[in-house]
Amino acid sequence: MGVYKHIRKMWKKPSRELRQKTIGWAGQSVVKRIDKPTRLDRARSLGYKSKQGFVLARVRIVKGRRRRPSPRKGRKPRSSGVFFTPKMNKKAIAERRVARKFPNLEVLNSYLVGETGVYEFYEVILVDPKSPSIIKDKDVSILNQRNRAFRGLTSAGKRSRGI
Repeated sequence: MGVYKHIRKMWKKPSRELRQKTIGWAGQSVVKRIDKPTRLDRARSLGYKSKQGFVLARVRIVKGRRRRPSPRKGRKPRSSGVFFTPKMNKKAIAERRVARKFPNLEVLNSYLVGETGVYEFYEVILVDPKSPSIIKDKDVSILNQRNRAFRGLTSAGKRSRGI
């Protein structure tokens, strides 16, 4: 078995160390830039390369609690606090948050890293389209696409659009 197959096998049964890490991540900021991927096998399968122009960010999403925004003024209808189903999945929401934080980078893809009772954590792969090493790379084909996460062109965005 190769190295990535061993890593994938280890992620099937997460250890106690991962649980401690996720608890530590809950205390950090919502969007945090990281140096190396936590799940190397998943990041590589989604297009990540360890070279200049690729950036990783970890984002924290609250589980549940998808309530309608309460009205500021006017009447308070009966359904003001009722839960609702948003049009996007949580992965697409996470990609959009990271895209707002890093406006000069484009979202390539994302994957789930871990969860606690309150939060889910995703790692988002970002690409700098102006970087010379990315421009020369033939495998990265998103150079002409701007605002991919907001237009639903990532894999999570396509899934939430029903494509």
